[in-house]
Amino acid sequence: MARRREGRLLDLEMHILGAGMQLQGEDGDFYGFALAKRIAEHRDAGTLTAHGTLYKALARLTDSGLLEPTWEDAAIAEAEGRPRRRLYRVTGAGELAHRAELGARAAAVAPQPKAAFA
Repeated sequence: MARRREGRLLDLEMHILGAGMQLQGEDGDFYGFALAKRIAEHRDAGTLTAHGTLYKALARLTDSGLLEPTWEDAAIAEAEGRPRRRLYRVTGAGELAHRAELGARAAAVAPQPKAAFA
């Protein structure tokens, strides 16, 4: 299991924020199962080992203020004959954290310029 570095996001958290922002742009709020399907479409299936892993990561991101959760209107769920969904929205802090992590990862893999004279 990957260890968290101080102030950094795990790969799964990056996938959640990235896919969440895509879904949010298309449909507004998003829910866990739609998020899992989007991640599976864009990443290898090994990224998401179990839905329990996804929901634990959603809870961590919510606790850190990067996602904002709400409950779906009960009437909508009842009309569709299913339980209510917990909906999520990536916050401004979540967008900034995603962008900062992308920058940090790009800087870590960028080749270092070599001195002309050693």
